[in-house]
Amino acid sequence: MTSAIETRLAELGVTLPSAPAPAANYVPFVQAGNLVFVSGQISNGPDGLIKGRLGDNMDVEAGAAAAKACAISLLAQLKAACGGDIDRLERVVKLTGFVNSTADFTDQPKVINGASDFLVEALGDMGRHSRSAVSAAALPLGVAVEIEAIFQIR
Repeated sequence: MTSAIETRLAELGVTLPSAPAPAANYVPFVQAGNLVFVSGQISNGPDGLIKGRLGDNMDVEAGAAAAKACAISLLAQLKAACGGDIDRLERVVKLTGFVNSTADFTDQPKVINGASDFLVEALGDMGRHSRSAVSAAALPLGVAVEIEAIFQIR
């Protein structure tokens, strides 16, 4: 039987990749009760890392696409946390987005909208969430965006 969430993702042209392995001494997710805390996922797409600095060599549209890539990785981690059954998702609780940007760049929310808009489009009301969008002077490996999430599951 096909997952309802993965069917919706397929309609949007998205297939969840395998959950990325952690790059250091941490775990990709922790479940505490009915909450799953997913470690920060860096902007990585089918062609590799999505690097750039907003306000320097990357525009808001490209940054939003990088944020969407992070959201796809977050869902891949959630699927792994749920033992492959992503339909255990009840709602996205919170995103915290970090944007690699210059000191004078102020459109971090527009960049992280790439993740937020995608999650609502893919998940409907259960994709609506609280959120923070902040600037970072640098992110790991020079990526444009990193996002962590909290999910509620059944």
